[in-house]
Formats: sequence, structure tokens, C-alpha cells
Amino acid sequence: MGKITNLIAGLAGAAALNILHESLKNKRSTPRIDFLGEQALQKTVRYFGGNITDTDDLYKATLAGDLISNTIYYSWIASAKRKNLWTKAVAMGLLAGVGAITLPEQMGLNPKSVAKTNEIKAMTVGYYVFGALVTALVSSAFKRK
Repeated sequence: MGKITNLIAGLAGAAALNILHESLKNKRSTPRIDFLGEQALQKTVRYFGGNITDTDDLYKATLAGDLISNTIYYSWIASAKRKNLWTKAVAMGLLAGVGAITLPEQMGLNPKSVAKTNEIKAMTVGYYVFGALVTALVSSAFKRK
């Protein structure tokens, strides 16, 4: 499978993750991955002397960054051999989810939006595993052809 099809599969997983998150983010006791991304982006922009003052611009820029970075990350799943695809998907989904709940504090970010309760932590990990499994599904379809 080529790099383009890997990226397409990764984009499918990234889009699925974001659609799931966007669909549920306003429900009670769900992860707010967007808040974490906005913190990270704003911290980065401020490091370079800037500031994003418009909340709509911050949201859009964060969403674009999430799609791009998760597409690249998930495309690595699609590069797996067919026999290792699902194992790699689960492993990389778990790794991304656990990273999302454990790394923010070490990066100077507030982790509460994704790690306030054990239920929210589990959902955060589940979101990333879901995106990884969608990537594997699309990649598997490409590999069958």
C-alpha cells in the first residue's frame, strides 16, 4: 500500500475520532479533547510571541491541527502488514489515548478536560482506539484490492 492510501486511511481514522468527539463533547461527563488542543496551541503560539484572541479562530485552528496530526499518526497504522494491522491499530490507539491523559500535565497543560474522572479517562482512550480501528478498517479495504 502506498503512502497516499496510508494517509487516506489515517484521515478516515482522524475524521472518525473528531466526528465522535464533536458529536459527544457537549454531553455531561465526556472528554473535551478540544480544550486540551486549544491549550496546547495557545501555549505554542504564545511561546513564539503571538496570541489567538478570537475563540472561533482558536477552535478552527485546533481542529485543523488535530486532523493533520492524527492523520499522520494514524497513517502509520496503515503501513502495517495485513497480518499485524489490527494489533498495531489497537496498540497505537491505546498509546495515543493513554498519552492524551498522562502527558498534558508534564507539558504544563491542564489535563482535567480529558482526565477528570476514570470514566472520562476511559472514554478518552476509547476515542483514540476508535479512530485507530477506523483506520485499520479502511486500510484493510485498500489491502484487499
